Amino acid sequence: MNKAHIAVSVGDLNGVGIEIALKAHKEVLAFCTPLYCINSAMLHQAAELLDAEIPADFVLHEVEGNFKIKKGCVDKNSGRYSYDSFVSAIKLCENKEADAVVTLPIHKEAWMLEGIKYKGHTDLLRDYFKKDAIMMLGCEKMFVALFTEHIPLKDVASSVGYKKLKQFFLDLHKSIPKERVAVLGLNPHAGDNGVLGDEELKITKAIKSANKKIGFEQFIGPVVPDTAFTPNFREKFRYFVAMYHDQGLAPLKALYFDESINVSLNLPIIRTSVDHGTAFDIAYKGKASTLSYINAIKSAIKLTTMA
Repeated sequence: MNKAHIAVSVGDLNGVGIEIALKAHKEVLAFCTPLYCINSAMLHQAAELLDAEIPADFVLHEVEGNFKIKKGCVDKNSGRYSYDSFVSAIKLCENKEADAVVTLPIHKEAWMLEGIKYKGHTDLLRDYFKKDAIMMLGCEKMFVALFTEHIPLKDVASSVGYKKLKQFFLDLHKSIPKERVAVLGLNPHAGDNGVLGDEELKITKAIKSANKKIGFEQFIGPVVPDTAFTPNFREKFRYFVAMYHDQGLAPLKALYFDESINVSLNLPIIRTSVDHGTAFDIAYKGKASTLSYINAIKSAIKLTTMA
C-alpha cells in the first residue's frame, strides 16, 4: 500500500514546532510521507539555530516568506508565517495532494498582532469550510470534546443553549457513532436540580432529544464535573463532553499531557495536531518532546483509513 501523504503545518517558527518536525522526521517517514509547509530559506535558518542537519528526504511544500526567527518571542512575522503554512496545508488536502493535515503549535497572540481575525486553527477551519468544527483532545485512554472553546469564562453560561447543544451532540455522533459519551454539567454538583444553576436543564433536554434521534442512549448526563475524571468513572467512559475549555483540558493534561493530541471533527478534511503550545521557554534548546506530534501523525493516518 502507498503511504499516506501528510501535510505538516510548521507552526510558529519562534517556538518548538520545527525542532519537533526535524527530530521526528526519521520515525514519521517509516509510516507516512510528510510534506512540510515551509520554504528552504526559513528551514535552513531554523536548522542553523538548532545546529541540526536537514535530512535529504525532508520534502518541502514551499510557503513564501522570509524574516528573522526570534526564538522564544511573540512576533507578528512568525504569526503570519504560521497562518500561511496552515492555509497551504489545507489547500494541499483540498487539491488531493495530501490525505490529512497535521499542525504544529501556533501562538494566538502572534496571530492577533498580525491582524489575523481567528483565535486558532479550529476557528479558521470553521470559517474556511463553513462547518461547525468540533475540537476534541485526548489519547486512546481518554478524549474530551469541547462544547465551547476559546471564549471568556463569563460568556460560557449564556452559550449553553438547547438547540446548539443538541446539534453539537448530533455532529459528534457522526464522528464517533458507537461510543458512549459522558456529558459534564456546567455548575458545581451539576446544578443540584436547579439549586446551583439551571443550565443543566437545557443540557438534559438536549441529551434526551439527541439520543432519541440517534436511536440509543449514547450521551449520558449531565454528570457532576468534579467526579467525572475519577478512576472508577473513567473505567466506564472513554469519551467526555466538557462545557468549557479548562473544565475538560485541565484533567486531561494532568493525566495525559505528553501523549494527547487535538482532532478537528465534522470537517471535509482530516486535521490532527499536537496538544501543546509553542513552548517559547525551551525553543531551540533541543528539549522538545516529539510524542504528541508522533501520536497526531498516527491518528491522522488512522483517520484516513476510516474516511
